[in-house]
Amino acid sequence: MRHDIRLAPEAVEDLRRLSARDRALAREAMERHLRYDPARVAGSRIKRLRGIGRPQFRLRVEDLRIFYDVAGSTVEVLAVVSKSHAGEWLAQFGEVDP
Repeated sequence: MRHDIRLAPEAVEDLRRLSARDRALAREAMERHLRYDPARVAGSRIKRLRGIGRPQFRLRVEDLRIFYDVAGSTVEVLAVVSKSHAGEWLAQFGEVDP
């Protein structure tokens, strides 16, 4: 089943701040991994986040981390951050699972 990929306004800003190379890598990875089976945990590339209600998943692309939620046939990309800022982003914006 084909999923719609929607970018949160913050994710759009994150992409704009990236270099052209990293932006292309992120877009290609989102299309490849999130379009058809975004909830399939794939080794270390896609990870379901434990203890966190939002975001539900993390996609690893080289030095980038893409945080996203899946709801029905829609994938909402919440953020695209570097590996070094991923923990900080989760601490600030992640919602703990009740």
